[in-house]
Amino acid sequence: MSPKDFSLFEAARRRQPWGALALVMLSGVAIMRNGAGFESGPPQPTAAARPVTRPAGPAPTTADGLGALPFAPASRIRIPAIQVAAPITDVGLDDNGWIAAPPPSDANLAGWYQNGIAPGQRGTSVIVGHVDNMAGPAVFYGLGSLQKGQHIEVERYDGRIAVFEIYGVEVYAKNDFPGVQVYADTGSPELRVITCGGGYTRAHGYDGNVVVYARLVGSR
Repeated sequence: MSPKDFSLFEAARRRQPWGALALVMLSGVAIMRNGAGFESGPPQPTAAARPVTRPAGPAPTTADGLGALPFAPASRIRIPAIQVAAPITDVGLDDNGWIAAPPPSDANLAGWYQNGIAPGQRGTSVIVGHVDNMAGPAVFYGLGSLQKGQHIEVERYDGRIAVFEIYGVEVYAKNDFPGVQVYADTGSPELRVITCGGGYTRAHGYDGNVVVYARLVGSR
């Protein structure tokens, strides 16, 4: 992305209200499309990773000080614990008001909700990805196995890397998705990483969504 493209992107972003995500928050419908389902299915959150407990007060500071980062689009996500190293594409809302998933044909591709918060900015940034496609497991197949204390790194187009620490992993029924809780602004830079999960049937696909809750703990 060139400096000119970045400036145009930022100008367009400022014209897009974050409130557009309220369509998802208020609808209570699925925010990710169904996957294909394989063998016994993807791993699900364990008791050790749940329930989510929001951190009290601001995120911890690093030795050289930690504050919210300025806006910059996300370019890549790394989750070492589950061997994720994937490029990120921009996504918006689909015709049903759901967060659109990245193209299913590319199994190793995540999507950042570009009309919201950039990773590292104050507020809650959202990255989504498929759990599988017709060929097999996809980028976030292992998301449900993550544990508290593990890290997620998001590379940005300004050259910075935002480092987040996981503080909870949940699975929610798609017909009772708690959008207000998931997307709420906690007052600190936070990240949600979301994919399909829960039970699976050929008729209806996955019946839930796995949500990873993380907060900014560093940048470089």
